[in-house]
Amino acid sequence: MRDFFRRIEDGDEFIVETDMNAYAYSNKYGWLLSVFIKFDASDENTKGFEEFLETKESLIIALEHDEKAKYVGGRSIDGWSELYFYAAESKGLDKIVAKILAPSSYVYESHTVRDGKWDFHHKNLTPNELELAHMQSEKIIYLLEEEGDDLAVVRPVEHYISFDTPTQKEKFLHGLDLDGFRFKDEVSSEEFENGLALISEHAVTKEAVQKVVETLFEAIKSEQGYYEGWSTTLAGEEF
Repeated sequence: MRDFFRRIEDGDEFIVETDMNAYAYSNKYGWLLSVFIKFDASDENTKGFEEFLETKESLIIALEHDEKAKYVGGRSIDGWSELYFYAAESKGLDKIVAKILAPSSYVYESHTVRDGKWDFHHKNLTPNELELAHMQSEKIIYLLEEEGDDLAVVRPVEHYISFDTPTQKEKFLHGLDLDGFRFKDEVSSEEFENGLALISEHAVTKEAVQKVVETLFEAIKSEQGYYEGWSTTLAGEEF
């Protein structure tokens, strides 16, 4: 399954595409193939976007044929689309790339390096904890939009956090001093223990949620906690 998240490095923001299940293939594939194509795929309105997607999928199909390689993600940076694959061996990969891209009008380059520990993927294509939280938020927002929700309407939103130990949880709770947040309940599930539910009233637009999550995330991390996500109701419904 391919997911997308935004990353900021050195003041520049760019989109990262990643296969969240990619590590399932790490024991089989130890060569990293990088393919750079001169095309800005960060905006779906870019001229030629659909043609680029067709070319990209053709390349993925060709490289994944007979399980030669696995597409694990990509990035759109400075007008270039970077595509990354992990392969069982390096032989013949450049020929496959050339067969798909040489007949096209794209400027491109490719190279292969050994990366048995998948260091590149871990550093560049794997979302960190905060980026993962934003990805989860966007999925919830998408579902709300599908229901016709007015995201700008302020409503109660439950935010869930957890800690490794009960002591950490109690310390955070007794020291809770965040504007706009109040304690609702202690929670525990199969996924996490020593959890808390906090209530905050705000809109659920992407910008509003991102601001709230980042504020709470910073406070949680100061106490070695974890952000577990949020939930709410449609505008006008009771929580």
